[in-house]
Amino acid sequence: MTTPARISYGVLVLMLVLAGVLHLSAPLLAVLFSYFALRQLLLLTKRKWLALLSFILVALGIAFCAVYFTRAALAALPEVAEHSIPSASAWAQARQIELPFTDFDSLKALVIDSAKEEAHYLRNVIRLAGSTTTTLLFLLIGIVVAISLFFNSQLDLYRETHKTKNNLYSILADEIATRFRDFYRSFATVMGAQITISLINTLLTAIFVLIIRLPNGALIIALTFLCGLLPIVGNLVSNTIIVCLAFTISLKMALVALIFLIAIHKLEYFLNSKIIGDRIRNPVWLTLVALIVGERLMGIPGMVLAPVVLNYLRMELLKIEVPARA
Repeated sequence: MTTPARISYGVLVLMLVLAGVLHLSAPLLAVLFSYFALRQLLLLTKRKWLALLSFILVALGIAFCAVYFTRAALAALPEVAEHSIPSASAWAQARQIELPFTDFDSLKALVIDSAKEEAHYLRNVIRLAGSTTTTLLFLLIGIVVAISLFFNSQLDLYRETHKTKNNLYSILADEIATRFRDFYRSFATVMGAQITISLINTLLTAIFVLIIRLPNGALIIALTFLCGLLPIVGNLVSNTIIVCLAFTISLKMALVALIFLIAIHKLEYFLNSKIIGDRIRNPVWLTLVALIVGERLMGIPGMVLAPVVLNYLRMELLKIEVPARA
């Protein structure tokens, strides 16, 4: 193995380590997902600017739906609470359970008082707001990076102007590009399996949505499929929207939706390990272990990256020939 090749492997490993240590796994995933989406849209549109326009419209549509449904649930929450809290109080009294609230106003006051009792409440709120803003900014930067790579993925932009043609910088740029290209191919392989998982998740969610007659059912089903293309994270986003809409029906329906969707979320662990495991040709137990380790190291982004890294390692190890023993 040449020195530039060794350095390129070191760069890739360093990127993954820094993503975990500096909590930059979210923007890394934003780059990978956005680039994958742009590549898939290019296959449909055949033109890069049309693919970019389609990507922006889909991203804006998902963001709009998430904000719209969340605001609708928050707006309906007082009315839902006024209808649901009396029945909850009656249920509690029948079992000699004393609740600290009797209506929506008392419940709201209880939440506010509990929050104010925290020693660093204001500081925590400011820290959360700052962290959320930073995360959104990093995600936006990741998307911009993906768009830039989509239009020009070259590292050595002025190769023809170098006086020394066979220079270390150009060779190293080629090696690094090869490493990251292989890593992306591993990601694309996992995403192929994720489409199957998203279809299964969408089918189960569609049955549930139609049974409880959730408002905007058709839109929710379509949104569930699109969000489901994002492993784990997309499932959480679509589940949050469904629970928020269920709140507009009743508190009881929201609880039923929450329990059902938690069950689906746990099922996705095994779907990931089985379907993705078959796709990357690894045993189920090994993929499950990778998911658990990834979650411990990086949280939800680690679960998304774990099968990708596992498949990439397999691909690289398959290239190495071991001399036969005498």
